[in-house]
Amino acid sequence: MTSSPLHETLANARRVLLAERNAAGHWEGELSTSALSTATSIVALGTVDPATHRAVVARACEWLVAHHNPDGGWGDTTKSFSNISTTLLCWSALTRFGNGDGRSAAAVKAAEGWIREYVGSLDPRLIAETVKARYGKDRTFSVPILMLCAICGTLGPAGWRLVLPLPFHLAVFPRTWFAALRLPVVSYALPALIAIGYARYRKGGGTRKRLRKPPLFWPRLSELLTSIQPASGGFLEAAPLTGFVTMALVAAGETGHPVVEKSVAFLLRTVREDGSWPIDTNLATWATTLAVKALAQEGRVAHPTLFDGQEKILNWLLRQQYRDVHPFTNSAPGGWAWTDLSGGVPDADDTPGALLALAALDPARERADVLAAAAAGVRWLLDLQNRDGGIPTFCRGWGALPFDRSSPDLTAHTLRAWHVWRPDLPAALQERIDLAAERARRFLEKKRRPDGSWSPLWFGNQHRLVDEENPSYGTAKVVLAFLQAGRDDLAAPGLAWLRSQQNADGGWGALRDRTPSTIEETALAMSALAGAPDDGAATDTALARGERWLCEATKNGTVFEPSPIGFYFARLWYFEKAYPVVWTVEALSRLARRRAM
Repeated sequence: MTSSPLHETLANARRVLLAERNAAGHWEGELSTSALSTATSIVALGTVDPATHRAVVARACEWLVAHHNPDGGWGDTTKSFSNISTTLLCWSALTRFGNGDGRSAAAVKAAEGWIREYVGSLDPRLIAETVKARYGKDRTFSVPILMLCAICGTLGPAGWRLVLPLPFHLAVFPRTWFAALRLPVVSYALPALIAIGYARYRKGGGTRKRLRKPPLFWPRLSELLTSIQPASGGFLEAAPLTGFVTMALVAAGETGHPVVEKSVAFLLRTVREDGSWPIDTNLATWATTLAVKALAQEGRVAHPTLFDGQEKILNWLLRQQYRDVHPFTNSAPGGWAWTDLSGGVPDADDTPGALLALAALDPARERADVLAAAAAGVRWLLDLQNRDGGIPTFCRGWGALPFDRSSPDLTAHTLRAWHVWRPDLPAALQERIDLAAERARRFLEKKRRPDGSWSPLWFGNQHRLVDEENPSYGTAKVVLAFLQAGRDDLAAPGLAWLRSQQNADGGWGALRDRTPSTIEETALAMSALAGAPDDGAATDTALARGERWLCEATKNGTVFEPSPIGFYFARLWYFEKAYPVVWTVEALSRLARRRAM
């Protein structure tokens, strides 16, 4: 390579990325620690058996005490702003399970001050109304939060009355009916619907000490809940969902339930050395496909010497494809989840990511098993497409709630995968792709905002206080899809928007000069702009300024500080160690190719 800040930074960043592979040869990443996960795990283990889990609970409480924000509240990560959901969970967990010493008592008091200022008072009804207002019609998270507060006593003696009932009885119906039933929780929250709905029913919503008798259909639901628990014990591999299910079953008098036993084993296995829990176990499949795409150039791996062990990763990635109907969402075979662990669920971001990685790892299309996997993945995405032309995350037709609707980022990612694999697939599948791609393009045109941007589903920006959205991520992803398809005309508004949002320092956030520049958002914007057609000096000037910022921010590709732009389900934030590295490699690789042309 020619010696320059760009090439030096790119070479260093590639070395960092390749060094992050695990012993098995692929990437696992490292998710941020979560105060929310830690609080829910405390309550789950503490309610199951406080004596047995005393040491683990005490250490977790110490972590919460040591990591609250200066304002007295907690955010989802150690870099997140305080929010009402996580603060309520941590406050409640410490109120019931904290050791009561000076530091713990001071943390509880500080949290009460934050909640009082945010809500207006500590009145349980006002707290409940605030939580419900935060999530609107979606009860996926509002009901579990209020349940945990009721269990810990922070909603007063009649706290269960403030926990909204859930129609858990509807889970007895076939999964294919769920879209029509318009359930008040998102598609992946079936375990919470069953367990929390059952707990609320047995508690009766009142102060009674006796539990209501189980309904006649409970054995059937109990069996269903047991059957959909993954082998790891962790629902979605996530401590929050697993913890909520556990404490709900205990509150309902089901401490000996087999789901509780496996859930406890999962929580004990995933606790970190410092006493905390991450938001999810790992994003191994997602991190690996991101890394492969970052190291690829025009569908081929950048250079053999930069990426040894490609066949090993290819075989590992093929093994992650689901071959059976998924018990959790009833999803057909053919998709990929975010993790290589049993708690994953096939989704429409990891599936196109895997397809694009397979294309890079087998550019000559020499292996029949790769072609078969690609055809199955493409078909899975085709069958997932909603009637509006967009792509949802998990299940087709569940359009009632935000996290089940079609979204621009997933649709754009899917378009890229369809485009790459179309020439190698049978004619009948090509015809389906052509029809679906046209519908997807119309969906994206419809979802483009007047300013030329798109908002994604799964990523946000906490500094964008108006709406916490991240149009820099969404716009970059849509622009990449249009440019890859040769639709420069459709990409033009997004490219113009990205240029207009560059911060004065040369980097990008999610709103010009009102959100700080981050490595992640700067790299994403540069990746999109690097593929833009020649439009004079405007794009090249923006890229040059972005390059300078990125080189300085990463100390020429040697330091990568992650930012909490990861936006998990139901407004949960996370950051991932892999993100700034992979997106820097991808951005600078695209920029180097642009300048070499």
